[in-house]
Amino acid sequence: MSTDVIRFVTACRVCGSERWQKVISFGNVPLANGFLEVADSYAHEQAYPLEVISCRECRLLSLTAVVDPHVLYRTYSYVTSDSETMARHMRTVVRLCREQAGLAEDDLVVELGSNTGDQLLAFRETGARVLGVDPARNLAKIAEDRGVPTVSEYFDSTTARAVAAEHGRASLILGRHVFAHIDDVVDVLAGVHALLAEDGLFTIEVPYAVDLLDRLAFDTIYHEHLSYFLISTLDTLFARHGLRTVHVERLTVHGGSVLVSAGRAEGPWRTHERVRELIEHERCGGYLSDGMYEDFAARVRKTCDGLSRLVRDLVADGHRVAGYGASAKGTTLLNICGLGRDELEFCTDTTPQKQGRVTPGTHIPVLAPGDVRQPPDYYLLLAWNYAEEIMRKESAFLDAGGGFIVPVPEPTVHTRAVTTL
Repeated sequence: MSTDVIRFVTACRVCGSERWQKVISFGNVPLANGFLEVADSYAHEQAYPLEVISCRECRLLSLTAVVDPHVLYRTYSYVTSDSETMARHMRTVVRLCREQAGLAEDDLVVELGSNTGDQLLAFRETGARVLGVDPARNLAKIAEDRGVPTVSEYFDSTTARAVAAEHGRASLILGRHVFAHIDDVVDVLAGVHALLAEDGLFTIEVPYAVDLLDRLAFDTIYHEHLSYFLISTLDTLFARHGLRTVHVERLTVHGGSVLVSAGRAEGPWRTHERVRELIEHERCGGYLSDGMYEDFAARVRKTCDGLSRLVRDLVADGHRVAGYGASAKGTTLLNICGLGRDELEFCTDTTPQKQGRVTPGTHIPVLAPGDVRQPPDYYLLLAWNYAEEIMRKESAFLDAGGGFIVPVPEPTVHTRAVTTL
């Protein structure tokens, strides 16, 4: 492990406390999107500590190790999914944001971590001016080629001031599944203040810690996801930096997320009752106490043991198993469950940047769907958040007697005939 590209968390990035509860450690794990070229040896591959702690003051769930963002993001293999589920979700985000922010034609929408520009294209269709900010130069170029203006930098106070000077204030600053990736949230919120219109909204979509805990979505824990938020935690963070939580929407995508909007503390927005309801649910449901996180760790260990045993038993019985979707969450799942090339023959994935490479740590070949000559008997559904859509799409595979293994919250086998634990 290279220690010159990581730092270890001491103080909470939300409230500054150093009172931590240790939740679970997965040992050293490679980067979730660190797909490798095929090689005779992978001795050079780096792995970093993957351990989760919980702040006893504000209940931020945080990784202990922060990997240098230049290592993670300057060249990036994750691209926004073109699935039916994600396209529908992006349209929902546009609708909700337009309703909440009262967007008018030609209002400026700035997106943090804009990737290849799909979400901004959906906003542009409604008449908004759009601008992306993304440090991944390979993805920013794709977005530019698609007609989405993109600043290839990290969003911070310096970048925000430059954008405001050139483009004016933003009616909406959006960060979909990027805010949880940021270590220095204080500087990002300073950037929000520099760029946001007086009556604008800062809207983020983040994995919801309640869903992580309830649905046992432990494979969404990887080095890019530094933080896992409760609404009460975000409310604390915003209040400390001159913002006020005004809207919350729970969404099903990526195993459970929340779309949270905040305006300036002195701004015109009314705080929606749903904000208070969810904060109260977190308090009454035990999400602010140590016991919730102790139980989570025990359930994770049980599920990992059960999944490893299930897959190995199928292989021992002569069945062929492969992975469906070489997702980032799949890296966590395969590595902590110890499932590699002895168990999975290959993984199939539609992302060109991953095809022809091998999975991080487990070194399973990644194939384009069209390159699969002989389907396996079972697919381990690494992209389980798209399970319903995938099973509809792969109805012929199921009709032919194939099965899908859905790993969480408990390993289940889905075939046309039966679903078994």
